[in-house]
This record gives sequence, C-alpha cells and structure tokens, in this order.
Amino acid sequence: MRIVQSPLGPIALAADATGALVYLGFQDHEPRTRRQARMAQAPDLADDPALFALAERQLEDYFQGHRTTFDLPLAPRGTPFQLRVWEELRRIPYGTVLSYGALARRLGDPLLTRAVGTANGANPISIIIPCHRVIGADGSLTGYAGGLDLKQALLELEGARPRRLFDLDR
Repeated sequence: MRIVQSPLGPIALAADATGALVYLGFQDHEPRTRRQARMAQAPDLADDPALFALAERQLEDYFQGHRTTFDLPLAPRGTPFQLRVWEELRRIPYGTVLSYGALARRLGDPLLTRAVGTANGANPISIIIPCHRVIGADGSLTGYAGGLDLKQALLELEGARPRRLFDLDR
C-alpha cells in the first residue's frame, strides 16, 4: 500500500502481484478507510514502486487538468455484476455525468437502478473508475463513498455540470 498526496487529500493505492492497481481511495474518509484497512490485510498485495509512481504521475496530471483518461493496469475485485457496472463507468467520458437509471438501462435493465447504486458505491478504484460521474436522475449529487464534497470537487475539476446528463442510450 502506498499513500500519495493530492489537492483533495491523501490517496491510498494498492497493487496485486501481477502489477495491477486493485485499490485507489481517499485516505481520510471513513468508508474508504475501512475498505483500505481490509485491503491492507489482503495476502496477495505487492509493493510495486513503478506502478505507484506511474499512478501518482497520472493523478497529478489529472488534478492539474492535463489528463482526461488513465492508462494503468487495473484489477478491481468484485462480483461479476459489480465488474460489469465498473466497466460501464469507465465509458462515461471526462466532464460528463450519467444518472443511475441511465447506467442501469445501459446494462440492459432499468430496474437495476438500486443495484447499480450499490455497485457504484463499492467501486474500489475511485477516480480512475469514475463513480463520481454518476448522479441522481434529478441532477442531484448523491452517494459517494468519499463524501459529496469530494464528488462535487471532482466534477468541478472536470467541468461537469449535472444538467449536462450524458445518456448512453442515445
């Protein structure tokens, strides 16, 4: 596990033995802190200085407004459904937002809205898998494991406006 600094607070990173990122979360927020503690107990984590340095550089570029996508090996850990949701999250372009309902429709079932919200909240690789880009159907900022203040800060950094819903069904 490595801690890197960001304008929004310290970020914890964890990698597996294959050289892929398995965790990225804001260290100072309680839900992430509990997940980070569980992650630190995982037996297959590895210290990967090269991966951590690359992730830190890409995060610095992102926070400076110079990076809109990430190019890092990822290995998020979750259920098959969570993995599907997280893959769809990666398709939401920088600077745009998508409602939970639209994401459920993209996954093929509009009744999955609550399940999508739960999977979104369980995302182990914040920012890179951009769960902060998912908002309520009315444009409100809802549900972010790092806190709504961080969600708002990330969306502002990206220039996203909740009224600019990005509907993947179109």
